[in-house]
Amino acid sequence: MSIRFGANPIIWSNDDMRELGGDIPLETCLAQAREIGFEGMELGHKFPRDASTLAALLGRFGLACVSGWYSSQLLRHDAAGELERLRPHLNLLKALGSRVLVFADVSGAIHGDRTRPLSERPRLAAGDWDPFGERLTQIAAATAAEGVQLAYHHHMGTVVQSEADIDAMMQATGAEVGLLLDTGHARFAGADPVALARRHAARVRHVHAKDVRAEVAAQAERSDWSFLQSVVAGVFTVPGDGCVPFEQVFRALPAYSGWIVLEAEQDPHKADPRTYASLGLRNLRRLVAESLR
Repeated sequence: MSIRFGANPIIWSNDDMRELGGDIPLETCLAQAREIGFEGMELGHKFPRDASTLAALLGRFGLACVSGWYSSQLLRHDAAGELERLRPHLNLLKALGSRVLVFADVSGAIHGDRTRPLSERPRLAAGDWDPFGERLTQIAAATAAEGVQLAYHHHMGTVVQSEADIDAMMQATGAEVGLLLDTGHARFAGADPVALARRHAARVRHVHAKDVRAEVAAQAERSDWSFLQSVVAGVFTVPGDGCVPFEQVFRALPAYSGWIVLEAEQDPHKADPRTYASLGLRNLRRLVAESLR
Protein backbone atom coordinates (compact mmCIF):
# COMPACT_ATOMS: atom_id res chain seq x y z
CA MET A 1 0.00 0.00 0.00
CA SER A 2 1.29 3.46 -0.97
CA ILE A 3 -0.60 5.69 1.43
CA ARG A 4 -0.75 9.41 2.12
CA PHE A 5 -2.70 10.77 5.07
CA GLY A 6 -4.95 13.76 4.63
CA ALA A 7 -7.61 15.50 6.67
CA ASN A 8 -11.02 16.93 5.98
CA PRO A 9 -11.76 20.38 7.42
CA ILE A 10 -15.09 19.04 8.70
CA ILE A 11 -13.12 18.08 11.81
CA TRP A 12 -12.87 21.82 12.50
CA SER A 13 -15.84 23.37 10.65
CA ASN A 14 -18.97 21.50 9.54
CA ASP A 15 -20.17 22.03 5.97
CA ASP A 16 -23.75 20.80 6.49
CA MET A 17 -24.32 22.66 9.77
CA ARG A 18 -22.10 25.69 9.53
CA GLU A 19 -22.65 26.93 13.06
CA LEU A 20 -20.53 23.98 14.18
CA GLY A 21 -17.04 25.43 14.04
CA GLY A 22 -18.15 28.56 12.28
CA ASP A 23 -15.93 30.58 14.59
CA ILE A 24 -12.76 28.63 13.82
CA PRO A 25 -10.59 30.42 11.23
CA LEU A 26 -9.46 28.43 8.21
CA GLU A 27 -5.85 29.30 9.02
CA THR A 28 -6.23 27.61 12.41
CA CYS A 29 -7.46 24.45 10.71
CA LEU A 30 -4.57 24.42 8.24
CA ALA A 31 -1.91 25.25 10.81
CA GLN A 32 -3.08 22.53 13.19
CA ALA A 33 -3.38 19.98 10.37
CA ARG A 34 0.21 20.59 9.37
CA GLU A 35 1.49 20.55 12.95
CA ILE A 36 -0.24 17.22 13.57
CA GLY A 37 1.42 15.71 10.51
CA PHE A 38 -1.14 15.58 7.72
CA GLU A 39 0.18 15.88 4.17
CA GLY A 40 -2.93 17.31 2.54
CA MET A 41 -6.41 18.71 3.04
CA GLU A 42 -9.71 18.27 1.30
CA LEU A 43 -11.70 21.38 0.53
CA GLY A 44 -14.54 22.86 2.56
CA HIS A 45 -16.82 25.89 2.45
CA LYS A 46 -14.22 28.24 3.97
CA PHE A 47 -11.63 27.63 1.24
CA PRO A 48 -11.10 30.17 -1.55
CA ARG A 49 -12.16 28.94 -5.00
CA ASP A 50 -9.62 30.87 -7.04
CA ALA A 51 -6.84 28.49 -8.02
CA SER A 52 -3.90 30.83 -7.46
CA THR A 53 -5.24 32.07 -4.12
CA LEU A 54 -5.94 28.53 -2.94
CA ALA A 55 -2.54 27.26 -4.08
CA ALA A 56 -0.80 30.07 -2.22
CA LEU A 57 -2.81 29.43 0.94
CA LEU A 58 -2.14 25.69 1.00
CA GLY A 59 1.48 26.32 0.07
CA ARG A 60 1.96 28.50 3.15
CA PHE A 61 1.19 25.46 5.27
CA GLY A 62 2.92 22.85 3.11
CA LEU A 63 -0.31 21.00 2.36
CA ALA A 64 -1.51 19.38 -0.85
CA CYS A 65 -5.06 19.72 -2.13
CA VAL A 66 -6.39 16.17 -1.77
CA SER A 67 -9.80 16.64 -3.36
CA GLY A 68 -13.13 18.35 -2.84
CA TRP A 69 -16.79 17.35 -2.58
CA TYR A 70 -19.11 18.00 -5.52
CA SER A 71 -22.91 17.96 -5.04
CA SER A 72 -24.43 16.43 -8.16
CA GLN A 73 -28.02 16.68 -9.35
CA LEU A 74 -27.54 13.88 -11.85
CA LEU A 75 -31.02 12.50 -11.26
CA ARG A 76 -32.36 15.79 -12.60
CA HIS A 77 -29.78 16.61 -15.29
CA ASP A 78 -28.31 14.74 -18.22
CA ALA A 79 -24.59 14.03 -18.29
CA ALA A 80 -23.78 17.02 -20.52
CA GLY A 81 -25.65 19.40 -18.25
CA GLU A 82 -24.01 18.03 -15.13
CA LEU A 83 -20.56 18.26 -16.69
CA GLU A 84 -21.20 21.92 -17.42
CA ARG A 85 -22.13 22.52 -13.78
CA LEU A 86 -19.13 20.51 -12.63
CA ARG A 87 -16.62 22.34 -14.82
CA PRO A 88 -15.46 25.10 -12.39
CA HIS A 89 -14.89 22.56 -9.61
CA LEU A 90 -13.11 20.14 -11.94
CA ASN A 91 -10.87 22.90 -13.26
CA LEU A 92 -9.99 23.95 -9.71
CA LEU A 93 -8.98 20.40 -8.75
CA LYS A 94 -6.90 20.05 -11.91
CA ALA A 95 -5.15 23.35 -11.28
CA LEU A 96 -4.23 22.24 -7.74
CA GLY A 97 -2.94 18.85 -8.87
CA SER A 98 -5.75 16.80 -7.32
CA ARG A 99 -6.31 13.44 -8.97
CA VAL A 100 -9.56 12.45 -7.25
CA LEU A 101 -13.02 14.02 -7.43
CA VAL A 102 -15.37 13.36 -4.51
CA PHE A 103 -18.79 13.05 -6.14
CA ALA A 104 -22.21 12.47 -4.58
CA ASP A 105 -25.71 12.91 -5.94
CA VAL A 106 -27.85 15.07 -3.65
CA SER A 107 -31.11 15.06 -5.63
CA GLY A 108 -33.76 15.15 -2.93
CA ALA A 109 -31.14 14.63 -0.22
CA ILE A 110 -32.01 15.44 3.41
CA HIS A 111 -28.63 15.24 5.13
CA GLY A 112 -28.48 19.03 5.52
CA ASP A 113 -31.95 19.36 7.09
CA ARG A 114 -31.97 18.87 10.85
CA THR A 115 -35.78 18.52 10.85
CA ARG A 116 -35.96 15.58 8.41
CA PRO A 117 -35.51 12.08 9.89
CA LEU A 118 -33.32 9.66 7.99
CA SER A 119 -36.33 7.48 7.22
CA GLU A 120 -37.42 10.21 4.77
CA ARG A 121 -34.27 10.01 2.68
CA PRO A 122 -34.73 9.59 -1.12
CA ARG A 123 -34.65 6.13 -2.64
CA LEU A 124 -34.29 4.89 -6.20
CA ALA A 125 -36.70 2.40 -7.71
CA ALA A 126 -35.13 -0.71 -9.21
CA GLY A 127 -35.63 0.57 -12.75
CA ASP A 128 -33.90 3.89 -12.04
CA TRP A 129 -30.43 2.52 -11.26
CA ASP A 130 -29.39 1.75 -14.84
CA PRO A 131 -30.09 5.21 -16.33
CA PHE A 132 -28.49 6.84 -13.27
CA GLY A 133 -25.47 4.57 -13.63
CA GLU A 134 -25.16 5.31 -17.33
CA ARG A 135 -25.04 9.07 -16.73
CA LEU A 136 -22.62 8.62 -13.84
CA THR A 137 -20.32 6.50 -16.00
CA GLN A 138 -20.35 9.17 -18.71
CA ILE A 139 -19.33 11.81 -16.16
CA ALA A 140 -16.57 9.59 -14.77
CA ALA A 141 -15.20 8.83 -18.23
CA ALA A 142 -15.07 12.54 -19.01
CA THR A 143 -13.21 13.46 -15.82
CA ALA A 144 -10.82 10.52 -16.24
CA ALA A 145 -9.96 11.80 -19.71
CA GLU A 146 -8.77 14.97 -17.97
CA GLY A 147 -6.73 13.09 -15.39
CA VAL A 148 -9.17 13.13 -12.47
CA GLN A 149 -10.75 9.93 -11.09
CA LEU A 150 -14.36 10.19 -9.95
CA ALA A 151 -14.89 8.53 -6.56
CA TYR A 152 -18.54 8.19 -5.61
CA HIS A 153 -19.30 9.07 -1.97
CA HIS A 154 -22.14 7.05 -0.45
CA HIS A 155 -23.69 9.26 2.23
CA MET A 156 -26.41 9.18 4.85
CA GLY A 157 -29.59 10.93 3.76
CA THR A 158 -28.98 10.49 0.02
CA VAL A 159 -30.01 8.03 -2.69
CA VAL A 160 -26.83 5.99 -2.14
CA GLN A 161 -26.84 5.23 1.57
CA SER A 162 -27.33 1.52 2.33
CA GLU A 163 -25.17 -1.45 1.43
CA ALA A 164 -27.78 -2.46 -1.15
CA ASP A 165 -27.66 1.05 -2.63
CA ILE A 166 -23.87 0.93 -2.91
CA ASP A 167 -23.96 -2.47 -4.58
CA ALA A 168 -26.71 -1.35 -6.99
CA MET A 169 -24.77 1.79 -7.91
CA MET A 170 -21.59 -0.18 -8.51
CA GLN A 171 -23.42 -2.75 -10.62
CA ALA A 172 -25.09 -0.04 -12.71
CA THR A 173 -21.84 1.80 -13.45
CA GLY A 174 -18.76 1.02 -15.49
CA ALA A 175 -15.22 0.64 -14.24
CA GLU A 176 -14.68 4.36 -14.83
CA VAL A 177 -16.65 5.05 -11.64
CA GLY A 178 -14.56 4.61 -8.53
CA LEU A 179 -15.90 4.12 -5.03
CA LEU A 180 -15.11 6.39 -2.13
CA LEU A 181 -15.31 4.03 0.82
CA ASP A 182 -16.46 6.01 3.85
CA THR A 183 -16.19 3.70 6.85
CA GLY A 184 -18.33 5.91 9.08
CA HIS A 185 -21.21 6.38 6.67
CA ALA A 186 -21.14 2.68 5.84
CA ARG A 187 -21.36 1.57 9.48
CA PHE A 188 -23.98 4.18 10.38
CA ALA A 189 -26.10 3.01 7.44
CA GLY A 190 -25.99 -0.55 8.75
CA ALA A 191 -23.54 -1.70 6.08
CA ASP A 192 -20.44 -3.79 6.72
CA PRO A 193 -17.42 -1.69 5.71
CA VAL A 194 -15.19 -4.76 5.64
CA ALA A 195 -17.50 -6.62 3.26
CA LEU A 196 -17.81 -3.53 1.07
CA ALA A 197 -14.02 -3.19 0.95
CA ARG A 198 -13.61 -6.84 -0.04
CA ARG A 199 -16.38 -6.80 -2.63
CA HIS A 200 -15.37 -3.57 -4.32
CA ALA A 201 -11.62 -3.48 -3.63
CA ALA A 202 -10.71 -3.15 -7.30
CA ARG A 203 -12.75 0.04 -7.59
CA VAL A 204 -12.02 1.73 -4.26
CA ARG A 205 -10.27 4.93 -5.30
CA HIS A 206 -10.51 7.02 -2.14
CA VAL A 207 -11.03 6.36 1.57
CA HIS A 208 -12.65 8.52 4.23
CA ALA A 209 -11.70 7.11 7.62
CA LYS A 210 -14.04 7.88 10.47
CA ASP A 211 -15.40 5.78 13.28
CA VAL A 212 -18.87 5.32 14.73
CA ARG A 213 -20.09 5.30 18.31
CA ALA A 214 -22.33 2.23 18.18
CA GLU A 215 -24.63 3.30 21.00
CA VAL A 216 -25.36 6.65 19.36
CA ALA A 217 -25.99 5.00 15.98
CA ALA A 218 -28.40 2.57 17.63
CA GLN A 219 -30.25 5.41 19.36
CA ALA A 220 -30.43 7.36 16.10
CA GLU A 221 -32.03 4.36 14.39
CA ARG A 222 -34.49 3.68 17.23
CA SER A 223 -35.57 7.30 17.45
CA ASP A 224 -35.38 8.02 13.70
CA TRP A 225 -33.15 11.02 14.12
CA SER A 226 -32.06 13.31 11.34
CA PHE A 227 -28.49 13.08 10.11
CA LEU A 228 -27.48 16.36 11.75
CA GLN A 229 -29.20 15.43 15.02
CA SER A 230 -27.07 12.29 14.98
CA VAL A 231 -23.90 14.29 14.26
CA VAL A 232 -24.56 16.69 17.14
CA ALA A 233 -25.20 13.72 19.44
CA GLY A 234 -21.76 12.34 18.55
CA VAL A 235 -22.44 9.45 16.19
CA PHE A 236 -19.06 9.95 14.51
CA THR A 237 -15.58 9.98 15.99
CA VAL A 238 -12.02 9.36 14.79
CA PRO A 239 -10.62 5.90 13.97
CA GLY A 240 -9.88 3.78 17.01
CA ASP A 241 -12.48 5.54 19.16
CA GLY A 242 -15.52 3.60 17.95
CA CYS A 243 -16.67 0.24 16.61
CA VAL A 244 -15.32 0.08 13.03
CA PRO A 245 -12.72 -2.73 12.62
CA PHE A 246 -10.20 -0.71 10.64
CA GLU A 247 -7.50 -3.39 10.56
CA GLN A 248 -9.90 -5.66 8.69
CA VAL A 249 -10.94 -2.85 6.34
CA PHE A 250 -7.34 -2.14 5.39
CA ARG A 251 -6.50 -5.84 5.05
CA ALA A 252 -9.35 -6.06 2.54
CA LEU A 253 -7.61 -3.36 0.45
CA PRO A 254 -4.09 -4.79 -0.01
CA ALA A 255 -3.56 -3.08 -3.37
CA TYR A 256 -4.98 0.30 -2.39
CA SER A 257 -2.74 3.24 -3.21
CA GLY A 258 -3.77 6.81 -2.52
CA TRP A 259 -5.12 9.06 0.18
CA ILE A 260 -6.70 8.01 3.43
CA VAL A 261 -8.54 11.05 4.71
CA LEU A 262 -9.35 11.46 8.39
CA GLU A 263 -12.87 12.68 9.14
CA ALA A 264 -15.07 12.97 12.22
CA GLU A 265 -17.78 15.57 12.08
CA GLN A 266 -18.31 16.50 15.71
CA ASP A 267 -19.14 19.64 17.64
CA PRO A 268 -15.67 21.20 17.96
CA HIS A 269 -16.63 22.80 21.26
CA LYS A 270 -17.30 19.33 22.69
CA ALA A 271 -14.57 17.46 20.80
CA ASP A 272 -11.44 19.59 20.45
CA PRO A 273 -10.33 19.35 16.80
CA ARG A 274 -6.59 19.32 17.54
CA THR A 275 -6.97 16.59 20.16
CA TYR A 276 -9.18 14.36 18.02
CA ALA A 277 -7.26 14.92 14.78
CA SER A 278 -4.02 14.04 16.57
CA LEU A 279 -5.57 10.91 18.08
CA GLY A 280 -7.07 9.95 14.73
CA LEU A 281 -3.83 10.25 12.79
CA ARG A 282 -1.86 8.30 15.40
CA ASN A 283 -4.45 5.54 15.30
CA LEU A 284 -4.65 5.52 11.50
CA ARG A 285 -0.90 5.13 11.13
CA ARG A 286 -0.93 2.26 13.64
CA LEU A 287 -3.96 0.57 12.08
CA VAL A 288 -2.55 0.73 8.56
CA ALA A 289 0.79 -0.64 9.76
CA GLU A 290 -0.92 -3.48 11.65
CA SER A 291 -2.94 -4.40 8.56
CA LEU A 292 0.31 -5.02 6.65
CA ARG A 293 1.71 -7.54 9.16
